[in-house]
Amino acid sequence: MNMDLTELMFWFSSLWILPFWLLMWFLPNHELTQRFVGDLRFCFLPLLVPYIVLALPQVGTILLALGSDMPTPSVVVDLFADEDVILLGWLHYLAFDMFLGRFIWLRMLEVKRPMYVSTPILLLCMMMAPIGCAAGVAATWGGKGPIDTLAVTSIVSNE
Repeated sequence: MNMDLTELMFWFSSLWILPFWLLMWFLPNHELTQRFVGDLRFCFLPLLVPYIVLALPQVGTILLALGSDMPTPSVVVDLFADEDVILLGWLHYLAFDMFLGRFIWLRMLEVKRPMYVSTPILLLCMMMAPIGCAAGVAATWGGKGPIDTLAVTSIVSNE
């Protein structure tokens, strides 16, 4: 089997995220979940490597296309006509979804939402991150302070 670098980065990233989502869905309070999902070095930073590997050759094209004029639908469609840019977009989605899913998982822990509430919302975060994030914020909203303060306090230090 001859797999090029782009395809390798796609499969690495697509498979890398699965255990983290499974932990958040089915073992949200487990020590392993807190250790691995709670630490960005495990759940998020490894997604940056494939993204950077695929983004570097495309930086000029992307910056020129999006930085020269106001992006229009036709500019974006033209940009995504390139297969490598489409895969780069996929990696972007995976990283964004993981980051937002982790944020919502932390909020769910902080307010002690049961799995029957957190799991469907985290599934939404994976499939449709903006909607899942909105649902997660709504499900954890207490009206006290900024909406991002909950996530900061919910991880127990592993040191």
